[in-house]
Amino acid sequence: MAFDLARLIKECESAFGKPDPQKYIVDILTESLRDPASVAAVLQPARRAGYETLYVSDAFTILHFVWAPKMTMPAHNHNLWAVVGVYEGREDHIFWRRNDEQAASEICAVGAATLAPGEVLSMDINAIHSVLNPTDLFTGGIHIYSGNFFETPRSGWDPMSLQESPLDAQKNNAIFEAENALLDLLPGSRSSRS
Repeated sequence: MAFDLARLIKECESAFGKPDPQKYIVDILTESLRDPASVAAVLQPARRAGYETLYVSDAFTILHFVWAPKMTMPAHNHNLWAVVGVYEGREDHIFWRRNDEQAASEICAVGAATLAPGEVLSMDINAIHSVLNPTDLFTGGIHIYSGNFFETPRSGWDPMSLQESPLDAQKNNAIFEAENALLDLLPGSRSSRS
């Protein structure tokens, strides 16, 4: 079945009216990504790093992420549970937890997961993760969050010190902008042709 964004939103709305909606969202996103090429055809991802809001309400948010080749997003949390899936490329996650033996604001790595096209990952409300596209290709994915992603306070962790601070959305957006600036320097890019 071809990807249908309106159907995805409608099915998510229905799931959030049920007990344990996260379980249903996993199934819904898995089914939506069954034909990864049709997702790419509908979302028509630009060959630029960034994200696009597909839907947002107080109940849930759906974002379309595009990760540049070799791009890394440092450790952060959402304070919302999340279900994420990939339709092209690969998305690697490192999972972290607060380090009880160190300062309460520090974290230590505790696991990892990798997502290929058509695969889905579910994270609980307490998850702390970093994201990496380890390939030379763009990665596209759909991320569904259990609330208003833009209104929920979150934390980020410095990649060197692993110290926690309030998440700075402008700093995160600057990571996408820096990736795109690097892409513009590559031969064949829009900037290098002008």
